[in-house]
Amino acid sequence: MMTLDISFSKAPSKNADAAVVCFYKGKEPSAPVASLNYEVKGFVDHVLGKNKSFNGGFGQVEIMMLPEEAPYSYVIFLGCGDKDKVDNIKSEQLGGKLVAALDGRNIESIEFFVDNDLDGAAVKAVQIASGVALRAYKFERYKSDDKNNKEDEPEKKNLEKAHFVLFDTTVAEELFKDKASVLEGVFLARDLVNDPPNALYPDAYAKRIKDQLKPLGVDVEILDEKKMKKLGMGALLAVGQGSDNPPRIVIMRWRGDKTSSAAPLAFVGKGVTFDTGGISLKPGLGMEEMKMDMGGSAAVVGLIKALAGRKAKANVIGVVGLVENMPSSKAYRPADIITSYSGKTIEVLNTDAEGRLVLADALSYVQDVYKPNLVIDLATLTGAMVIALGHEYCGTFSSDDDLWAQLEHAGKDTGEALWRMPLDKVWKEEMEGTITDVQNMAKGGAATGAGACTAAGFLWQFIEEGTVWAHMDIAGTAWIKKDKDVVPKYGTGFGVRVLERFVSQNYERT
Repeated sequence: MMTLDISFSKAPSKNADAAVVCFYKGKEPSAPVASLNYEVKGFVDHVLGKNKSFNGGFGQVEIMMLPEEAPYSYVIFLGCGDKDKVDNIKSEQLGGKLVAALDGRNIESIEFFVDNDLDGAAVKAVQIASGVALRAYKFERYKSDDKNNKEDEPEKKNLEKAHFVLFDTTVAEELFKDKASVLEGVFLARDLVNDPPNALYPDAYAKRIKDQLKPLGVDVEILDEKKMKKLGMGALLAVGQGSDNPPRIVIMRWRGDKTSSAAPLAFVGKGVTFDTGGISLKPGLGMEEMKMDMGGSAAVVGLIKALAGRKAKANVIGVVGLVENMPSSKAYRPADIITSYSGKTIEVLNTDAEGRLVLADALSYVQDVYKPNLVIDLATLTGAMVIALGHEYCGTFSSDDDLWAQLEHAGKDTGEALWRMPLDKVWKEEMEGTITDVQNMAKGGAATGAGACTAAGFLWQFIEEGTVWAHMDIAGTAWIKKDKDVVPKYGTGFGVRVLERFVSQNYERT
């Protein structure tokens, strides 16, 4: 959850460790620099004149200690690049770059002087604040507070407060109120992905979802293995049968527009809380990262929290299938034939192609029960997607051009980049079985190639005719091993922001 204290006011409090002022390319100062320079008796001009390395380039940060009599201990010069190119995404990135530069500097509070001359200064201030919060996220739940063995090491302090000084505080505060709810959704998703599998097994995960969402007015229903067996969810149950931790399905219903009779929007997430590959065992090296194989479900849970937190006027269903894929004497095997919720039979050719089986039942269930307006699923589904797009884009398959256009626009607005992948019937047909209706690997096996496309083709088998649908393979974007501007390494929470924007732009009653 967000621990950073973010506030806005017209006047500076002068009660912070550091003042932050913006400079543009060529050292052109923002308007607030003059007043700060006056406060410190020309020290800013003096330092800037001596500093040959700082030129105001985008993301450049210089931290200078101020004289003892100054109202702040430090002044931070933040390079913003060309003034006419500081858009919303770049503003958010500036917030992230600022926090990254503060790492290890023991600066606990900053006062950020916003350039009121910028077009939409309040919006950009909120974007900077959002970038600060996103980059300042830390997952330290399992770090010991015991300092007995660290007596010789100074306590490391992180940024705790960010105060923004600007004229239009009313607009900024109102905008940030909704933004904070979205951030809470992102942080929940990150926490879930970062949690270890011995803490976040299916039942514990289901209870965590209920604890998080029910207080916000979300109706949460949990299906245990008995209910799933009665419903005929043979695909999902097969994946989880090798584990001592039984599977769960969690249905989250947010009804924010009670006056509407329109069909809800449906979001479905893959929640494999740990994936060993099952009998088709994965290599040991790097297997610890398979705790992130529930990233799609985390995004759906975070999205519902974001929408409920800001009381979004939209009706949304979230469904997540939660399983642990383990090898044991009870585990499902290659060559097993299982029957899915839809009634389609599936031949299992590889137990490590398990996420698509989980999604098959969840997708069929949500279409059957809720008749949604559209369905979007998210899953860390294929290594092939990482090979195709790395960690920069989320490969997105869509059966509908208008849906894709809406998603692409939301991606550009939030910086969560999507790339449209081809959804061709050749890959759907490739997943048809020889002795069953469907098989969970392509007929030609790995030699077929296009692994992300054939996986989408498998899911397509479980999408009813006429259903507007998109599949987001977040294998490369849900988990990263190198910090980005507004995303610390490991669990990213990818999907929450882009889908929240997608809902608000296209399906929310104003």
